[in-house]
Amino acid sequence: MIYLLALIGALTVAVLLWRAFGPERVGVPSRRAPVAPDDDPDFLRKLGEQQRRRPEDDGS
Repeated sequence: MIYLLALIGALTVAVLLWRAFGPERVGVPSRRAPVAPDDDPDFLRKLGEQQRRRPEDDGS
Protein backbone atom coordinates (compact mmCIF):
# COMPACT_ATOMS: atom_id res chain seq x y z
CA MET A 1 0.00 0.00 0.00
CA ILE A 2 2.85 2.41 0.82
CA TYR A 3 4.46 1.73 -2.55
CA LEU A 4 1.20 2.54 -4.32
CA LEU A 5 0.89 5.88 -2.51
CA ALA A 6 4.53 6.68 -3.29
CA LEU A 7 3.94 5.88 -6.97
CA ILE A 8 0.84 8.12 -7.10
CA GLY A 9 2.75 10.94 -5.38
CA ALA A 10 5.70 10.62 -7.76
CA LEU A 11 3.39 10.68 -10.78
CA THR A 12 1.58 13.73 -9.44
CA VAL A 13 4.85 15.59 -8.91
CA ALA A 14 6.05 14.60 -12.40
CA VAL A 15 2.85 15.86 -14.04
CA LEU A 16 2.95 19.15 -12.12
CA LEU A 17 6.59 19.73 -13.06
CA TRP A 18 5.85 18.89 -16.70
CA ARG A 19 2.98 21.39 -16.79
CA ALA A 20 5.06 24.08 -15.09
CA PHE A 21 8.28 23.72 -17.08
CA GLY A 22 7.32 21.65 -20.13
CA PRO A 23 7.08 22.89 -23.70
CA GLU A 24 4.37 25.34 -24.72
CA ARG A 25 1.11 23.74 -25.74
CA VAL A 26 0.14 24.11 -29.39
CA GLY A 27 -3.00 26.12 -30.04
CA VAL A 28 -3.11 27.70 -26.59
CA PRO A 29 -2.28 31.40 -26.69
CA SER A 30 0.37 32.40 -24.19
CA ARG A 31 -0.70 34.80 -21.48
CA ARG A 32 0.50 38.34 -21.94
CA ALA A 33 2.13 39.90 -18.93
CA PRO A 34 0.31 42.91 -17.52
CA VAL A 35 1.57 46.24 -18.82
CA ALA A 36 1.99 49.26 -16.59
CA PRO A 37 -0.10 52.25 -17.73
CA ASP A 38 2.96 54.34 -18.56
CA ASP A 39 4.24 51.55 -20.84
CA ASP A 40 0.92 50.93 -22.60
CA PRO A 41 0.78 52.81 -25.92
CA ASP A 42 -3.03 52.58 -26.11
CA PHE A 43 -3.41 54.12 -22.65
CA LEU A 44 -0.98 56.93 -23.49
CA ARG A 45 -2.79 57.65 -26.77
CA LYS A 46 -6.18 57.83 -25.03
CA LEU A 47 -4.71 60.05 -22.31
CA GLY A 48 -3.31 62.43 -24.92
CA GLU A 49 -6.67 62.59 -26.71
CA GLN A 50 -8.46 63.36 -23.43
CA GLN A 51 -6.03 66.17 -22.64
CA ARG A 52 -6.47 67.72 -26.09
CA ARG A 53 -10.28 67.62 -25.78
CA ARG A 54 -10.32 69.10 -22.25
CA PRO A 55 -10.41 72.92 -22.23
CA GLU A 56 -7.44 74.63 -20.65
CA ASP A 57 -7.97 75.47 -17.00
CA ASP A 58 -6.46 78.92 -16.39
CA GLY A 59 -6.53 78.50 -12.60
CA SER A 60 -9.06 81.27 -11.84
